[in-house]
Amino acid sequence: MLYEIVEFLDEFLRIGEWEERSKNGLQVEGREEVERVAFAVDACMEVFERARDFDMIVVHHGIVWDGIDYVRGIVRRRLEFLLKNNISLYAAHLPLDAHPSVGNNAQILKKFGLEPKESFGSYKGREIGYIGEFESEVAIDDVLKVVEGINPNFISLRFGKDYVKRMGVVSGRGSFALSEAIEKDVDLFLTGEVDHSAYHIAKEGKINLVFAGHYATETFGVKALMVVVAQEFDVEVEFIDVPTGL
Repeated sequence: MLYEIVEFLDEFLRIGEWEERSKNGLQVEGREEVERVAFAVDACMEVFERARDFDMIVVHHGIVWDGIDYVRGIVRRRLEFLLKNNISLYAAHLPLDAHPSVGNNAQILKKFGLEPKESFGSYKGREIGYIGEFESEVAIDDVLKVVEGINPNFISLRFGKDYVKRMGVVSGRGSFALSEAIEKDVDLFLTGEVDHSAYHIAKEGKINLVFAGHYATETFGVKALMVVVAQEFDVEVEFIDVPTGL
């Protein structure tokens, strides 16, 4: 069952098409029989301990980035826990950000009743974000009410129009796409992590910028993927919420 799930995820998320720091796919191999699969944003000890009775954990942020230089300290403890408990770890970073149906950015747009209209946010030669359009202009205050449902501690920089037509989303650390959003006449750009340098770019570009939290904007993909896995396989699934507040 493990390899059937891994093969399905690799193909569904098109893991092989992405080259990035995250070593996407099966990072740690556990037991072959899989009956319970946990889903989480981060591969951390709190998630591992809460998923002790699961056979597999699927995360957005894995434990292998570029590679492993030394197996000691935090790396050793994480690997030791997974191997001792025979738990598999699967990671999907940019493939899960960019996926057109279950991806973080597509799912966030759906939260606003929007569909991904065009991709943008070029990162390492691939576009990972999406732009959606409201049928008619929507008051920014109404848009921000929806953002509050994602993260009540969001930060908004209202440098653009009071009414929003085009909305762009790049979850997590997405401020790199801000200038492109301005070029594409986006009225409101939503990302996760706060970036100090984005303030003046947004102000001079006359765009509304929203920071809704790195963690909060990246719960969407794993939750949507969890539903797909539950439909495809006879397994029990659960989302393990370990918010960082960041």
